[in-house]
Amino acid sequence: MKLAQRTLHALPMQALVMAFCFAASGWAFAQQTPTSTIADPHAGIDMPAEREQLPLDDLRKFTAVFSRIKDAYVEEVTDSQLLESAIKGMLSELDPHSAYLAPKDYEDLEESTSGAFGGLGIEVSMENGFIKVITPIDDTPAQKAGVQAADVIIKLGEQPVKGMSLQDAVELMRGEPGSILQLTIIRDGETGPLVIPVERAIIKVTSVKSRMLDDGYGYVRITQFQAETGSQFRNALKALKKDAGGALKGVILDVRNNPGGVLQAAVDTVDAVLDEGLVVYTEGRIQSSRLRFSATEGDILADTPMVVLINGGSASASEIVAGALQDHRRAVVMGTQSFGKGSVQTVIPLDETHAIKMTTARYYTPDGRSIQATGIKPDIEVKPAELKELDSQPMFTEADLSGHLEGKNEAENRKNEAQNESAKDVSDNTKESAEAVLDRDYQLRSALNLLKGLNIISRTGTSSSAQE
Repeated sequence: MKLAQRTLHALPMQALVMAFCFAASGWAFAQQTPTSTIADPHAGIDMPAEREQLPLDDLRKFTAVFSRIKDAYVEEVTDSQLLESAIKGMLSELDPHSAYLAPKDYEDLEESTSGAFGGLGIEVSMENGFIKVITPIDDTPAQKAGVQAADVIIKLGEQPVKGMSLQDAVELMRGEPGSILQLTIIRDGETGPLVIPVERAIIKVTSVKSRMLDDGYGYVRITQFQAETGSQFRNALKALKKDAGGALKGVILDVRNNPGGVLQAAVDTVDAVLDEGLVVYTEGRIQSSRLRFSATEGDILADTPMVVLINGGSASASEIVAGALQDHRRAVVMGTQSFGKGSVQTVIPLDETHAIKMTTARYYTPDGRSIQATGIKPDIEVKPAELKELDSQPMFTEADLSGHLEGKNEAENRKNEAQNESAKDVSDNTKESAEAVLDRDYQLRSALNLLKGLNIISRTGTSSSAQE
């Protein structure tokens, strides 16, 4: 390694692996951008007392097994191979996110900080011997090809994945941009396996996207928490406020299928819409793993109502954001239960080329809730659904009666309807596209309806107070 560093990661290497490759070189990575470094890799890590060190009998047992393998295994194995395997075994038995980083693994970790990768654009985990898709990344080949969250990959090209390690599977997903890999998947609701060809490409994940959904209602989607996500989020909110004429009626923050990312980016995102208070804290056995992050003064939205959308693909940093805004009553959390990845990994160098990545702490929300294995429960559960308009006959009203008394604003209404009809042909593409998005996304439409309801209640309350 070029630098001894301690890294807080909001995404697991083993459980949520990004099947990306770097440029044309084919490097894959399975980690996140470092959020902090220290000069001494052992700082804050206490060595065990003599009475706590490994018993001599256990050491004898280890050396006996080591010797038997060396002497009797069907093929010759070197000392370094056996020792490296022993280290891998120690870490892999701890939890899914602790791992031994060989030179290639660390190189992949360093490549992840560049922000541009070539590959499929999916995040996967190992489940029952198969590769399960956590989520396809927005605007990547996998998403465009039709890969969906919860798909189970049973073959990569012609090779079955059963019995294959997660790292080996990721290696197979690497390749030159432009090359095609066929994924054979099993999907709930399908009668048989699906074969989906995915063309590898350079992946540049856009962290923050935003748009107006309706008059005064903004939408921000964060696909992954990168180093600059906090500032990009602030810029997106400022742009939405400008589009709305200076003030917004409501904002939807969408972190569905967001696997996490840089811890500080999650803190910066929450800080943008909080005036004060604890955002997240971590607890571990060593002093350096006990951290607290708080918001600074200044809510860029000035208490504008917010809804945060989450689902089972929202992990780690996404859960930090949702949990903090929920605990501070700053936003309504809507959707389905989040993933539940609430642990911190620390990268500890062993020498210039090797390191271990070990879980050293847990995340907690401001109210002291542990995210680990429980996730964030939404305030309002809204499951994905498909809306279908029911056919109905036009209703017969008073205005259809011959000779009816003309309403006070009827003539003006007819004029406005005519103008609206003529304007349909020249309506802007943004508005049409927003309506199309809402039509196919029931959770998003539900969030928008909630914000509109909150806005109506707010106006009603203000009017009543004024009359009194």
